[in-house]
Amino acid sequence: MTRKETYKSVPGILRPYKEYLQTLGLKNGDQIVYYGCVGTCTPFVELLAVAIRGLHPEQVFVPLLDETKAKKILSVDDVGMQVSGGPAQLNPKVLVFMGGLAMPNMPVTKEDVKALTQRHAGAKVIGVCFMSMFEKAGWLDEVSFDMMIDATIDPVTVTWMD
Repeated sequence: MTRKETYKSVPGILRPYKEYLQTLGLKNGDQIVYYGCVGTCTPFVELLAVAIRGLHPEQVFVPLLDETKAKKILSVDDVGMQVSGGPAQLNPKVLVFMGGLAMPNMPVTKEDVKALTQRHAGAKVIGVCFMSMFEKAGWLDEVSFDMMIDATIDPVTVTWMD
């Protein structure tokens, strides 16, 4: 059965994410691996990581899909969760794909993502995107997400002072 709910604002992204992970019965140290674009996805990954820090998973960031560059996400005092740890060995219980990977001109295809999920068979698959990016990129016909968060940033209001 498919369940679809609508939330608002940043807590509408973070709370359902944490609630879903809690339902998985993860143990301390179970690994969650985030795949995303360097720079643009990283702050969102770190925000998701903060939301679940109390669950005590091992969290890892992988730039694009290059698992040889995996880095741990660590708690930094007075800052929050940061991609700052050394290399990480991967044994994921959860794979989180960020929507930036599906943006035009990214060197990642939906077929690449599908193959990666098959390599890590048994891991839960989560997608986090904005503005229906997975749908627009046609990923939903290839990648089977156990949970998908699709947030909208609209409107964006900018005020300039003269």
